[in-house]
Amino acid sequence: MQNSRTDQSGRRRRNLIFLVPVFALIALITWAVATPVGSSPDDDYHLASAWCALGDRPGLCEAVPGHPEERALPKGVAQVLCNSEYPTQLVKCDVDPDQAPTALIPTERGNFAGTYPPVFYTVMGVFASSQYAVSAIVMRIVNAVLFVGLTSLLYLFLNPSRRRTLLWMWTIGVVPLGLSLLSSNNPSSWAIIAGGSLWLAALGWFESSGKRAIGLGILTVVFTIMGAGARADSAIYAILGLAVACILAVRRARVFWLKAILPAALVIVAALFYFGANQSVGSSGLSGSHEAVAGMTTAQYLWDYVLELPQLWAGSLGTWPIGWLDIPMPALVSVAAVGVFGAFAFAGLRSASWRKLIALAFALVMMFAVPAWVLFKGSATVGQEVQPRYVLPLLLMFAGIALIEVGRRISFTRVQIVVATVALGMAGAAALHVTIRRYVTGLQVTDINLNSGAQWWWGGPVSPMLVWLIGSAAFAAAVFFALWCARDSSADRTIEPGAALRND
Repeated sequence: MQNSRTDQSGRRRRNLIFLVPVFALIALITWAVATPVGSSPDDDYHLASAWCALGDRPGLCEAVPGHPEERALPKGVAQVLCNSEYPTQLVKCDVDPDQAPTALIPTERGNFAGTYPPVFYTVMGVFASSQYAVSAIVMRIVNAVLFVGLTSLLYLFLNPSRRRTLLWMWTIGVVPLGLSLLSSNNPSSWAIIAGGSLWLAALGWFESSGKRAIGLGILTVVFTIMGAGARADSAIYAILGLAVACILAVRRARVFWLKAILPAALVIVAALFYFGANQSVGSSGLSGSHEAVAGMTTAQYLWDYVLELPQLWAGSLGTWPIGWLDIPMPALVSVAAVGVFGAFAFAGLRSASWRKLIALAFALVMMFAVPAWVLFKGSATVGQEVQPRYVLPLLLMFAGIALIEVGRRISFTRVQIVVATVALGMAGAAALHVTIRRYVTGLQVTDINLNSGAQWWWGGPVSPMLVWLIGSAAFAAAVFFALWCARDSSADRTIEPGAALRND
């Protein structure tokens, strides 16, 4: 009788997992509609690139005679910098108020010379239309659906202990920066998806056989193409993720070396994407400030870098502004997000092996080395040029490795789950509130009622306050059900990474 009740309880808990993608998608959709067109970083560049990704199209993207480096785009797409320059009254920077938003104006801001890899823009370009605002929102929702859909597929193909790692990693690593970018028009959305999931899909490929292995192999290919096809730096992260999977799974077994052919091939694919783009930040750096480092010796520069770099990691968790770096997060967001992230990652160390520790050390070194190389080549210091969103894929990878179960189970009590849910739920709600506030009235207003005095909104029956309430509740529910379903279960066994290879 006791075993029967236990089995029923376990089945109910497993059934609750289907609520996670539902609530996660609702939360991301509220983030997608919470801000106007052009609100995510460099949207003037990325939207123009999407509109022109499929070539010249009348009314959407047209050549400018005598200016091959420019394209003519709808004014509503090309002028999204209004959102960055005028935080409360977006119409102020309209150069010609009598000109319709669909009128074409020239711009040189776009991926017209192949600076970025083309895959992200090509997919988004399918949804470009003369209804620029509708198209931009549809693109955001498509990215949210891709994240939720692909993560759900990965969950289904992974074995139970790896599923817990997947749930923990995404739950503790997306507030607030991940939430704002996963449902944005920025290619960093794909870089984050690939950075968080590719290494785990590849590890599952090594550990599985049959149909499960085929599914994980396909997902490994998809995540590699998404990451490498979105940003050049994400192609590097794809290679690092494949390397992490190999470190965790390596065995003196013929089957391992046969399975390693797929990651090896994908490393070549990612490298081709990287060298095929002109976004060569890894070789030439970014446009930093030479004056900032002019008086420093190499040793001084490296010492300053080591002391200051963690601000980029914590920046993804709320210590940096989001958006165009113009939406500072309340202290509640950073304290809650950093606290939960650190607590979970530290708890993950109770389950360790030499493979896991090597992979974790490798990820930590890369979290230092990759930004250091870019900053050093650009003669920039920490805080210049390189933003937390460039490092977030590595941070997610690090958190996931820390939470890999190897022999000894990682578990959290009911009280711990409730505390984490409350902390992250409050952080997510605060982050969404201040993000909506920045556009509806400007940050000088502190009223909790987002409807009061709104100077911008989409119109219609759905108010800013309703969007905030739905998004906040949905995210808190997604966090709770994800953590609850990842609770310790005696029916699940942990495995040493790569152990399944011995049975193939």
